[in-house]
Amino acid sequence: MNPSTRPSPPAHPFPAAGRRVLVSGASRGLGRAVARVFAAQGDRVAVHYNSRRAEAERTLALLDGTGHVLVGGDVSDPDGAAGVAEEAFAGLGGIDVLVNNAAVNVRHPLPETPYAEWAAQWQAHLAVNVLATANLSHLAARRMIDQGTGGRIVNIGSRGAFRGEPDHPAYGATKAAVHALGQSLAVSLAPYGIGVASVAPGFFDTERVAHRLAGAEGAAIREQSPFGRVASAEEIAEAVRWLASPGAEWASGTVLDLNGASHLRT
Repeated sequence: MNPSTRPSPPAHPFPAAGRRVLVSGASRGLGRAVARVFAAQGDRVAVHYNSRRAEAERTLALLDGTGHVLVGGDVSDPDGAAGVAEEAFAGLGGIDVLVNNAAVNVRHPLPETPYAEWAAQWQAHLAVNVLATANLSHLAARRMIDQGTGGRIVNIGSRGAFRGEPDHPAYGATKAAVHALGQSLAVSLAPYGIGVASVAPGFFDTERVAHRLAGAEGAAIREQSPFGRVASAEEIAEAVRWLASPGAEWASGTVLDLNGASHLRT
């Protein structure tokens, strides 16, 4: 970047506490764990949901502190994403941290999946995993720039972006896109004091996958890691919390592996 065109640095330092945090897809699972870890350190959280309002209300009830808000909407639609963002910004009085957690992950192995279903799954995965992440990032980053306070964006990626997902190919491909998007934004937003990073979890325990861990497949899943277990959602949430902290600015552009040494990249 030419020094003459470099933006002015943020007018105010990125806050260390009492931040305004939007977590997409926070009705349960990892989104709930992420919302809770931010609330526990004194931040105010916008809990986003699409269709699971009752579960999102449960997340809201579990949060420490006050000033949290519930925000509903379909982020796969550009207008829906804009509505979610504006409602969250209004409810929180601005935005300091965005966590892009909303995602689709439906099984669709090519040999078993009819073409019409295959095409539909790719559209659905792209709309939520990639386009919603890109659109919410744009909306949050532009608000952060206008505030002059810097900020953080943390994307939830996946180990599957690196090792492949034969039964969930659109999921693996779209999570690779999420990682690449995060790195592109890390470069373009750094002059404004906005750090962007991604986490790439392996298998972790949530309500959605509990049946797999309890069944015959469970032992094989746990054996993927030399620790002989899977992660908890809280472990992933702690990494998200750190990447969103003031001290993690130099981690901008990172894709942080969180897979218990089950897949090692070189």
